[in-house]
Amino acid sequence: MDIQKNASFTVDHTKFGEGLYISRIDGDITTYDMRTRRPNSGNYMDNIAMHTFEHMFSTYIRNSGLDVIYFGPMGCQTGFYLLVRNADNDAVIAEIKSACEKIKGHCGEVFGASEIECGNFKTLNLSAAKAEAEKYLDILNKTKVNFKYF
Repeated sequence: MDIQKNASFTVDHTKFGEGLYISRIDGDITTYDMRTRRPNSGNYMDNIAMHTFEHMFSTYIRNSGLDVIYFGPMGCQTGFYLLVRNADNDAVIAEIKSACEKIKGHCGEVFGASEIECGNFKTLNLSAAKAEAEKYLDILNKTKVNFKYF
């Protein structure tokens, strides 16, 4: 059996850093690589920050008006994947920034923070999500996004 590599394994992870990239386009679905950390730098998201950011961001981005197919963390703990149908890149950047701003200003409980709603609800911390949102927003505001890895 001839097994093909995943498309993400064909990108040289030593040549890019934090930012927002288009990982692939499949028909009308665009996969965005929301890279919050430089790959293989030793600086990885801890599970609590990653888990809580995922709860908060996925809720805000799914309520943004974008046609979100999926949002979730990368196993390597260096970012997230956001899949959007019929994506307009400018609108996606604006909504990512808006979601991060909303997380930073969020008051109240973490979305989905109950035993009924989450399989590991005890590993949620709003302060950790806020710190991740602030860090990623800073990355996006300091960098011109061209969506290309190199």
